[in-house]
Amino acid sequence: MNDPKIIVVVGATGSQGSGLVKAIIEDPDKTFEVRAITRDYTSDKAQELRKHGADLFEADVDDKESLIEAFEGAYGAFCVTFFWEHFSPEKEKEHARNMAEAAKEAKLKHVIWSSLEDTRKWIPVDDDRMPTLMGHYKVPHYDAKGEADSYFIKSKVPYTLLRTSFFWDNFINFGMGPQKDENGRLSLNLPMSDKKLPGIASEDIGKTAFQIFKKGNKYKGKTISIAGGLLTGNEMAAIFSEVLGKKVKYHALEPDLYRNSDFPGADDLGNMFQFKAEFEKEYCALRDPENTWELNPELLSFKEWLEKNKNRFRV
Repeated sequence: MNDPKIIVVVGATGSQGSGLVKAIIEDPDKTFEVRAITRDYTSDKAQELRKHGADLFEADVDDKESLIEAFEGAYGAFCVTFFWEHFSPEKEKEHARNMAEAAKEAKLKHVIWSSLEDTRKWIPVDDDRMPTLMGHYKVPHYDAKGEADSYFIKSKVPYTLLRTSFFWDNFINFGMGPQKDENGRLSLNLPMSDKKLPGIASEDIGKTAFQIFKKGNKYKGKTISIAGGLLTGNEMAAIFSEVLGKKVKYHALEPDLYRNSDFPGADDLGNMFQFKAEFEKEYCALRDPENTWELNPELLSFKEWLEKNKNRFRV
């Protein structure tokens, strides 16, 4: 009987990585063992993973040598970056390069890179339909990941580019969920016009990555785009109303109004929503929930995700 292969999970305590860690640990076939990367071995989240059977390893995406050490002896790795901690596309690219080079150095057999499109392929920097940010980007947290795809491709390590969708968890963690207006009525405020927004439960990203690893060679060298649902603002508001038991109305904001909101990263997110709305057809076509469900039969719909998390909304 062969020993289980080790999957190294970067960002193991985060929303994407923790879903993968859980999937590996709960797999009845015990196909893999998990090595959970954390910057702080003593954190509550890290210790919770350890209690459930994860092997913890302290490493940092800023430190390539620590990543090489973490990757040594493993079969594969799930690689993700943390843009919203530092808001720097340059740092994001540096971290991605560190992971790709460490994967090559450690001779990994499969790397899944959690990525997104480089929106500048659709809206060049000199296109004034939306503002250019930081001098070089349209949607910095997208463009940096898309640009970093090349590090994994050039590393010659067998890779899968896993393009994600809007995290429904952002309705909680980013405060994007229904808000009370001046009249006390609940409103879902997004600059998506009447267009569909592909979304997914963050835990399903990790579960889908797990299935990609289990398929062996099938998805190596490929780009996979995933979503749990394609919903308009009105459709999401109707589901919020049903599940929360309170009327929620969708309010389609203008992108400029959203970009000028008073919170960090508002300009980036405003551009992101505008990109998704203007290129709805192309963006949604890549993210067929049926294809994602074939990979991950436990895939949650938006309603199922909301029912599971409704107590986390304070409305």
